[in-house]
Amino acid sequence: MLCNITSLGLHGIQGYEVTVECYLSSGLPSFDVVGLPDTAVKEARDRVRAAIKNCGFKFPVCRITLNLAPAGTKKSGTLYDLPILLGILAAGGEIPLPEEKSAYLGELSLEGKLRPVSGVLPMALAARDCGIVNLFVPEENAREATLAEGINVYPVACVKDLIAHLQGSAPIPPQKTWQYEEDTATYLDFKDVKGQAQVKRALEIAAAGGHNILLVGPPGAGKSMLAKRLPSILPEMTREEALEVTKIYSILGLIDSKHPMISRRPFRSPHHTISSAGLAGGGSNPKPGEISLAHKGVLFLDEFPEFRKDTLEVLRQPLEEGVVTISRVSGSVSYPSDFMMVCAMNPCKCGWHGDPSGRCICSQSSVDSYLSRISGPLLDRIDLIVEVPALEFTELRSEEEAEPSYKIKQRVDAARRRQQKRFAGSQVLCNAGMLPAQMGKFCRLDETTALLMRRAFERLQMSARSYDRVLKVARTIADLDESKEIEPQHIAEAVQYRTFRLGKRS
Repeated sequence: MLCNITSLGLHGIQGYEVTVECYLSSGLPSFDVVGLPDTAVKEARDRVRAAIKNCGFKFPVCRITLNLAPAGTKKSGTLYDLPILLGILAAGGEIPLPEEKSAYLGELSLEGKLRPVSGVLPMALAARDCGIVNLFVPEENAREATLAEGINVYPVACVKDLIAHLQGSAPIPPQKTWQYEEDTATYLDFKDVKGQAQVKRALEIAAAGGHNILLVGPPGAGKSMLAKRLPSILPEMTREEALEVTKIYSILGLIDSKHPMISRRPFRSPHHTISSAGLAGGGSNPKPGEISLAHKGVLFLDEFPEFRKDTLEVLRQPLEEGVVTISRVSGSVSYPSDFMMVCAMNPCKCGWHGDPSGRCICSQSSVDSYLSRISGPLLDRIDLIVEVPALEFTELRSEEEAEPSYKIKQRVDAARRRQQKRFAGSQVLCNAGMLPAQMGKFCRLDETTALLMRRAFERLQMSARSYDRVLKVARTIADLDESKEIEPQHIAEAVQYRTFRLGKRS
């Protein structure tokens, strides 16, 4: 007897429909799974057999053939345990199936309980788009699945409960749509940082326009402290952004079952020993890396030159395109990686090169070798380079309270609203993402301002990319000043953030 059960699968960040075809036929007893299953799917045979017997049903003694269609796409994970079990029972006439189009997914324990699986949100969204009416998922995944909206989600604790529901003896109530709960956790606040007014200004500009920034200074100057407070002034995520970020975390199983939506902009700070695969993503079944986990948030790279050079070079394409593509023999997948890159570094190995105290012990060749770990093309993709000087004793002893994050955030939010109005109807959300046509329209310079820009371009020997980034930063500074046009002082400040040269002072 033949029976088809609908389930779902994942390819990158997108879900797709999978049909589990179960065929029971006469012949020597066997249990075969075809349709490019990985090891975890093949091992479902033993879990399903034990679960069926331990739930009080008779496992059919016949030839069982299971096909996971589309058969040309590799299937991975343990989520097919439940649909395989239902297919065997339905093909054997043990249970009825609902008339409405329904999908099932979940991992089974040997006693028939359902365990949570990863990637439920993208699969739930795919189920809704495929016209699936009912989605049966493990109880711990139910809140996450309701984020898709427009589909009935049924939380299943064990196989016995699901079969009782299908037989109509004990219906399972659908899961209520999860409602956003305000996050009560507090951010680190800029009011805790003494001095460094110029660096705070640069971080405000970076947050307002979504620009990449590099902080250069001696040890203990506050680079990491400042960077870790950047999320406190970033604009809140929209629901669409939150869903996109949550999908990535769902794929890696990093979702809290009680609070399934990622409502805060991510802040990822990988250690400098990370591999290129850990940063960009990879594996035989490619998974997202740190740059995708930082999507719509901040990727903080502390001790920037200490990262392996080949690891840093994988950032170049994602910084330009906002997407990272991972290619393998079996195919390629793309993950979103639209993030702000914040880097911090010392100016030399000992950390004190250029300090007025003269305590640096590094030779010029040592300084050049240290800084050569960062390639020119990667440095060219950073919008603002800011010097973070060591604090004076009087600044540390000052009792004057610094400006709190909420006041800075008010200015950042106001600037972002102007950008949203400016780019309404396009895919661009902030100034850092402006396309050439938009720059031609919104970054026009009058004669005086253009002359100033030309002098800076020639003196600093800018590349075309650097020129574009200066204009984008100037547009953000103008937005913070509530100016419709880019004025000379905006260009002057934007150029100032390109004048600092690693290894020497301008």
